[in-house]
Amino acid sequence: MAAPKPLSRRLAVPLAVALLLALGLVADFLWASSSTSGRRSASSSTTAKVKKSDRARRKKPAPEEYLNATYADLPAPHWDWEEMPAAPVPRLDGYSVQIGDLLYVFAGYENLDHVHSHVDVYSFTSNTWTGRFDMPKEMANSHLGIATDGRYIYALTGQLGPQCRSPINRNFVVDTVTKEWHELLPLPVPRYAPATQLWHGRLHVIGGGKEDRHEPGLEHWSLAVKDGKALENEWRTEIPIPRGGPHRACVVANDKLFVIGGQEGDFMAKPGSPIFKCVRRHEVVYGDVYMLDDGK
Repeated sequence: MAAPKPLSRRLAVPLAVALLLALGLVADFLWASSSTSGRRSASSSTTAKVKKSDRARRKKPAPEEYLNATYADLPAPHWDWEEMPAAPVPRLDGYSVQIGDLLYVFAGYENLDHVHSHVDVYSFTSNTWTGRFDMPKEMANSHLGIATDGRYIYALTGQLGPQCRSPINRNFVVDTVTKEWHELLPLPVPRYAPATQLWHGRLHVIGGGKEDRHEPGLEHWSLAVKDGKALENEWRTEIPIPRGGPHRACVVANDKLFVIGGQEGDFMAKPGSPIFKCVRRHEVVYGDVYMLDDGK
């Protein structure tokens, strides 16, 4: 068998060059793959470290921020309602004041066609209703303004009679020791349910509903009183309240006079009704609070 012919020099040179190029490409590919893998490994390691760092940061308790006690969830006393002896009569829109251990509850509706004309007395000491006495027939039965000096109770203006009858401007005082009534200087005009308080020796009557029962009054009057008697011959006109109306809370605290909430509009008497039958009108109930400070 004849021996293979050696490649000619003309073919050997190109083949050698091609082989060298192929080896170079393979080596370059292997180096690139190794470098990418290394970068991926390093990147994964860095990401893992970042994630671990984030987890550690999240686990670390955040510093406590200062919270004003006004908004803090402070522990509060636990209160429970306890049922007390029922009142002698059903009563809506009644008015009450406390003197010592006695609670005096005035007037009010039993229903729209029947109003009360007496005062019921409750004793906190004996936990019983201990007495009852009549009011003057000329005195309002609902929508009163009421205040006390610790012995005398002042019952001012309000509605006389059932349904939606007219208001009166007559005012009365009762001595809770003797149970004797006498009449006080009348208001300049009648009002329904004005805010009323005794403040610095003066009886203050603020706002209330006007004679049509619907329009809010802004007027504010005061009268100096002592031991159930007026010390002046007329009511003094004071600064009006910015927003008027009836059915408001009124309290003296920290030597300032506060008037809280209220209503604009109310039930009105049906036009032409001989019994002044109540019919509903538009009402607005609001939460405005006003404070009066005489600067003393």
